[in-house]
Amino acid sequence: MGSGTVAEKKVILLKPRGFCAGVVRAIDVVKIALDLYGSPIYVRKEIVHNRHVVDQLRQAGAVFVEELEEVPLGARVIFSAHGVSPAVRAQARERQLRVIDATCPLVTKVHLEALKFAREKRTIILIGHRDHQEIVGTSGEAPDRTLVVDSVEEVDALKVDDPNKLAFLTQTTLSLYDTQEIVARLRQRFPNIIGPASDDICYATQNRQEAVEQVAKDVDLILVVGSQNSSNSNRLVELAQRLDVKAKLIDAATDIDPKWLEGIRRVALTAGASAPEVLVEQVSERLAQFGFTDQRDLDLIREDVRFTLPAELATIAPAPRRAAG
Repeated sequence: MGSGTVAEKKVILLKPRGFCAGVVRAIDVVKIALDLYGSPIYVRKEIVHNRHVVDQLRQAGAVFVEELEEVPLGARVIFSAHGVSPAVRAQARERQLRVIDATCPLVTKVHLEALKFAREKRTIILIGHRDHQEIVGTSGEAPDRTLVVDSVEEVDALKVDDPNKLAFLTQTTLSLYDTQEIVARLRQRFPNIIGPASDDICYATQNRQEAVEQVAKDVDLILVVGSQNSSNSNRLVELAQRLDVKAKLIDAATDIDPKWLEGIRRVALTAGASAPEVLVEQVSERLAQFGFTDQRDLDLIREDVRFTLPAELATIAPAPRRAAG
């Protein structure tokens, strides 16, 4: 009986997991900039919300700063995948900084929607977390006509000048469930509110959440590899818990507490959109040490999204690479 128990310990590695196209692009931007121009290359905020990735790029010569005041006049700076407000862009021009913009194209889409709604003189209800970089950047497009909400309760407390001139947008890394509830409440309170032509929540966030949803009933524990400040990683944990499955967010294999695995037979393993695959592999190896040796990929949703490099790199990046070859 005892050996049968060991054999039943399974790990299901969910696919898709880990890096999304926007994260791949942002990391490539930093690496290519370092190859082309050498160190130092300054990066405003964390290029993506993952400690492991940021540490690796720092070792390669990237200098991470919180604000542009820390960047020397005229230096080269990269904007993170989460986007920035027009005020930050203006500050970069004032300091004559050479900007490489690694903003995820799906975040840029939301910025453009905000500008469109602002031109229509609408009040923008922005659904998301106030202190998240993406929300700070998007709300900066029209700060005087943007209201941020992150719950149904906050929708209920909203006071607006003209309920017939409203629009809503969302952060790209939110929970599908929570967002649907908030949007439903907005439409209930303000029947004439309009939204974006297509969903703002990014494909990778949706796919990773749907994968968790598909396996939730078949596992005892879901481990999500991702950093504490990663919005989409946190949403995966919340989704699992909403579906009555134990779930833990871990930055690395060493974060696993053996007590979590007591009485557990089946573990699902996934990773947020900014977590590198090497961390998943290390977690997988650690679980094997605890007897979870039956491990298999479960390929649920095919992803083939690719984004082109920013204009600042697209025309010059290929040349050095060809020369090097």
